Amino acid sequence: METWIVTGGAGFIGSNFCRLALREADVRIIAYDKLTYAGRPETVADLDAEPRFSLVRGDITDRAAVERLLAATRPLAILNFAAETHVDRSIDGPRAFLETNVAGTFELLEASRRYWESGGPALRTGFRFLHVSTDEVFGSLGSDGSFSEESRYEPNSPYAASKAAADHWVRAYHHTFGLPTLLTNCSNNYGPYQFPEKLIPLMILNAVEGKPLPIYGDGRNVRDWLYVEDHCSGILRVLRAGCVGQSYNIGGRGERNNLEVVDAICEHLEELHPAAQNPNLRAAGVDSYAELKTFVQDRPGHDRRYAIDAAKVRSELGWEPRRSFAEGLRATVAWFLENQAWCKAVSHSRPRLGLGAGSR
Repeated sequence: METWIVTGGAGFIGSNFCRLALREADVRIIAYDKLTYAGRPETVADLDAEPRFSLVRGDITDRAAVERLLAATRPLAILNFAAETHVDRSIDGPRAFLETNVAGTFELLEASRRYWESGGPALRTGFRFLHVSTDEVFGSLGSDGSFSEESRYEPNSPYAASKAAADHWVRAYHHTFGLPTLLTNCSNNYGPYQFPEKLIPLMILNAVEGKPLPIYGDGRNVRDWLYVEDHCSGILRVLRAGCVGQSYNIGGRGERNNLEVVDAICEHLEELHPAAQNPNLRAAGVDSYAELKTFVQDRPGHDRRYAIDAAKVRSELGWEPRRSFAEGLRATVAWFLENQAWCKAVSHSRPRLGLGAGSR
């Protein structure tokens, strides 16, 4: 049975990938996670009874620890989901993004290279290093067009810059050392187990609690929304059939501006958890979830629009997203309503971030 190491496997996308891989592949999964604020044991607690799954606490910046893990488990694939991901946090404290996303990726690449070079023919032929990245490395789009694999890198936030640097390190390790790498750049994910500081879960939980729904600027910034399980199926497809050394854009064809997203969340909440039956709204003095919308100061350097052209992964590998944005969003609202215990276990006060408090 093959072993795959999933770094960041107790985080949002990584944990969803672990579940999908265990369902669809006969593999052993080792989730390797630092277990910081957003990587939580509670997020993979449902996998505790799965004999093909294990959670190992560790930091990708610790090369010696990574090398010990590789020597002990002999994986045929490493999928790097480990990252600091919240743009607002990168504005207030960029250093952690440099350390984890850039230095961490380098240490992981170097450990992987040494492991791969020391292996026999089966490992040399079959090993894959798949790095999961973001469309934010490409910068901001105008009112039309979309990002392709050939788009120029123009990152605008510390988070995007750190992911862009990591992408370049992955590319360099393939071209310089021959390490068999794969790279994916995805659009904005949403779905179960997303940490509550991100837009969609933040709006769901604030609304249920009768708290303001903060919308940056004019609310017209556009993102291409991708249901997390669709993203994970795309990654699995790239791992199985992608061409070594290539990058693949994975997008959901779900362009919405932030105001449209918040309005849709309010509509789903009215259906699934009517405002008239929610005492928190009565206490807040409002009659509907939509009345909680509040426009707040925009964050610095807020990219106006992202959109992904996923033609390459669609035509070459046969991948398509399965859920429309409407279907995925309704399922996501329902999941957060039904999993309040998880939300309470991982939540904090959810303060406003991204106002440029200074470098740390």
